[in-house]
Formats: sequence, structure tokens, C-alpha cells
Amino acid sequence: MPDVSKNFWTSGQRPLLMLAPMEDVTDTAFREVVLRNTNPGALNVVFTEFTSTDGLCHPKGREATIHRLYVSDTERALLKEKGVKIVAQIWGNNPTHFYDSVRMISQEMAFDGIDINMGCPVRKVVANGCGSALIDDEPLAAEIIAATREATSLPVSVKTRLGVKIVDTERWISFLLEQPLDGIILHGRIQKQMSEGDADWNEIARAVAIRNSKGLSIPIIGNGDVFSLEQAHNNIKKYGTDGVMIGRGIFSNPWLFAEKLPQEISIQKRVDTLLTHINLFEKKGTSIKAFPVLKRFFKIYISGFNGAAELRSQLMQTSTPSEARNLLNNFIAVA
Repeated sequence: MPDVSKNFWTSGQRPLLMLAPMEDVTDTAFREVVLRNTNPGALNVVFTEFTSTDGLCHPKGREATIHRLYVSDTERALLKEKGVKIVAQIWGNNPTHFYDSVRMISQEMAFDGIDINMGCPVRKVVANGCGSALIDDEPLAAEIIAATREATSLPVSVKTRLGVKIVDTERWISFLLEQPLDGIILHGRIQKQMSEGDADWNEIARAVAIRNSKGLSIPIIGNGDVFSLEQAHNNIKKYGTDGVMIGRGIFSNPWLFAEKLPQEISIQKRVDTLLTHINLFEKKGTSIKAFPVLKRFFKIYISGFNGAAELRSQLMQTSTPSEARNLLNNFIAVA
């Protein structure tokens, strides 16, 4: 069992505010950007990208996968300074691979927890029996949780959804509450919805009620359609969760954890933040082939001011970090 004194889930700190794990988004560069723009106490936990246990256990696949767990020295310093925990999120459907991956992560890396993805709705992931598919496979889900628990003294959580094709909160949450877990993160949609429709926070509240009716204290974190810290705190109060995880909300406001509205951010600050992101992206040794991944961030920084659309269009035509950086520096020089 984990050392309770080092377990952020059981430390008593409430509420817990989290930045969601997002594919090709929450790498070390973006997490550092968010941390630089975070007020003390406004963010408690960040997560890595979605990391394949099959990839980590494959002799050739490990090299192509392990970068998802990379934490830079500068990010590590900011995590310590701001008192933010970092959790490795993993996925797959092979309990042995979970055991081996978690042993490696626990022994070779410095993380504060392990999160098992049982909520990814992407069809090809679900078709392979991973992510949300595990909601309908309790025996395999139990094996995976047990293998993960056996492999580490770190706290273990599950991020999941309300169901696969139908809302199945009663059965699924009751099952998870019987497992040796330290936390449950519940997204208020079923797999079939993907990201469509509204997140059902009433069902998240139902999960909390199920836990309470069993006399249990395992923390439940709500996730889905939260776009500000004010909304996060309102949801915690209204639906009884132990915290909130924010995902897509960070795209509409990268300064969300600085408790600022987008319209409060100057053009200079927007450009400087993107320049910082580009520099961090380049510093982590990312190949030029991965540069298109960075382009998805241009809109979240370069918007809401005169000339933003034209500048963004020009940025989308760049093909290297240096080109993008030169374009931004020239824009500021003549602005």
C-alpha cells in the first residue's frame, strides 16, 4: 500500500483542482507554460499525456513512447515551487504490461501518482478493448487495477466515464469503489458521445451519492465542460465532488489558473507566452516532424485582438520553431 503521508489523494487538501491529461497537448512544454501562469494554490495536480503500456513494454516501442512521460528540469522546479503534483497517465488492456510499465515508472521516474485511463472514447482505442471499453469489462478492469496496485507504492487512480453506449453510473461506480483505488476522476459523458452534448454533472453527483451511501471516503473528481475556476468551485459546491479536472477549458483561456480572463491579457503577453511555448517545445528536443502538433496552440494565444487572424494565418504557414519565432518577433517590433 502507498505511503499515506505522501499520498495527495488522502492528504486532506480539498478541493483538488487538476489539469486533464490530453493527447498531444499536456507535454512538458505546455505544462510548464500553464505552471508559469498559475497562481499559488490555484492548481494542485497535472497529468502527463496518454501513455501506452504496450509501447513502454515493447523493445522498439519504448523509445517512441517514453517521451510522453518526460518532465523537464525547469518544469520539475516549477512543480516544487508551486506545490503541484504530477501524475503519469497510462493505458492499455494487458495487466502484465501495466505491472511492468508501472514498476519501471515507479523505479526510474519521479511521479506523485499513477492514473489508469478507462475513459478514452476514441474508436480505435475502444475497438482494441482499451480506454472506455474497460467500463464494460469488469474482470479485466479489476485485473489491470490489481496489477497496477501490486507494482507500486504510489497512489493509483482511474479516469473514466459514465458508461459506453448508455449511462451506467450505478454499476460502474459501485464496481470502482470496491477496487484498491485512491481516487476516481469521472467525466460526465458516455463513450458514445465523444465530446458532443453537455457533460452530465447530475450523474457525477449521483456517483458521489453512491460513494456516500456506502460510507466510503475515496475522492471523486468531476470533469467536463468547466471553463473557469469560478465555475469549478461552483460545481464542487453544487455537485459535492472533491475537486474538478479542467481539460478543454484551458484552450479557451491559457491563463485560467492565473485567474485572469482572456480579455485581460495584453497582446505583448499573448505573444510572449507563445514564444515561451515555442522555446520550451524546441528545448525538449522535439523533432521538426512534430512541429505541426505545436500549431494547434497558435489560436489559443493569438486571438482577440486586431490583426490576430492575419498573424495566425502566417504562423500556420511556418514549418519550424525558428520561423514561427522570427515571425512573432517581427510582429512585436512593428506593433
